[in-house]
Amino acid sequence: MQPCIVKQPIHNEKGELWAYELSYSNAAVDGAGQPGDVEAAATLQALLMQCNTENFLENKIAFAYFTANLLRRGTPRIFAAQSLVIEIDHDFLLLPDAMKVVNAYHDEGYRVALVGFDFNAMYLSALNTVDYVKLSFQSPSFNHKSAVEVLRELGKEVIAYHVDSAESYRRADQLSIRHMQGSYIASTLPTTLRSLNLIPGNFFRLVVAITREEPDFEEIEEIIVRDVTLTYSLLKLVNSAFFALRTRVTTVHHALVILGLEQLKQWIYLLSFNPDGKAPIEFIKASLFRASFCEALCAGMQDMPISRSDAYLMGLFSTLGSLLQVPLEQALAELSLPAEVRDALLTGEGRCGILFKLVCSYEQADWHLISEYAKLLDIPQDTLSQKYLVCMDKVSDIWKQITQVL
Repeated sequence: MQPCIVKQPIHNEKGELWAYELSYSNAAVDGAGQPGDVEAAATLQALLMQCNTENFLENKIAFAYFTANLLRRGTPRIFAAQSLVIEIDHDFLLLPDAMKVVNAYHDEGYRVALVGFDFNAMYLSALNTVDYVKLSFQSPSFNHKSAVEVLRELGKEVIAYHVDSAESYRRADQLSIRHMQGSYIASTLPTTLRSLNLIPGNFFRLVVAITREEPDFEEIEEIIVRDVTLTYSLLKLVNSAFFALRTRVTTVHHALVILGLEQLKQWIYLLSFNPDGKAPIEFIKASLFRASFCEALCAGMQDMPISRSDAYLMGLFSTLGSLLQVPLEQALAELSLPAEVRDALLTGEGRCGILFKLVCSYEQADWHLISEYAKLLDIPQDTLSQKYLVCMDKVSDIWKQITQVL
């Protein structure tokens, strides 16, 4: 069976993307515990064989879990030392050869992150072999304050994970933890987000127009020329060094012909954001990924009551409430969407709702829910993992191309 792999963002104290954690499972049937040797090896091999690793990780640090056996066999060395943080389970440190194994990787320039924490004296004595300690903020009953104080005295960098709610974020923030990971972090916009002076109604009409089954370029041109910001940005994009044209483009019609539908679709959505490093890049890209993944999965499904373009809109508009800082229901009221899409986003009902929940579960590497929703939609596990990697590569390519010229 095709291994599953998900990259989950880790942000710094400024809300900027700092690293990715590679979460994986060989079968989305059991979310408990860490993967075993077979799952870990098979999934890492799949990552290396099926996609451009540099493109997949976008030149960010990768946190990846390795079992004791894979560590002893030197498996982490398939990654460059400067791009990898080796994750180990806290129980590994209690093994007789643990310090020798970890120190060998340290000598080669690798960094090590410990997943979990225990106040056991034997355990504490082995902490000098690690650089980071990941603390779960899923349970409010754990004494995070004491753990953070001890770890800081030992000179260890703390990373908060399972930051999945405003309350868990508050607890981590009060402890001044610099790096955090979780669904709440990935879906919260900082107040520094800036946007271009677009006409909201016109912008939404444009998004709807480009995602129709058969887009009308005359309609698209008419919408764009109504807005000076859209016209300026489009011509700036097409006349950039990325396209390397011999003559300058001076009309919207010519620019649309050169850009093409697929790049136009992605570019229009990104127009609202200034990619200056202050905006939550991973959050914006998550919207693009949801749209692409929903569309890709919908293309091969039976009895789906919406089209591929509607599935794309469903993923794209799933974060609209956060982007506009209003309730999602209010944001969707501005748009003419199929009832199935609206119900899916607001209540999770129907087959469309199951599709959307499947995509969100994949983002969070919730293997149990992935398996449940995939069975309901009759989507093979191999199809899920293959399309995930394809969509991730596609969104990464689009992001690189567009951010270079906007």
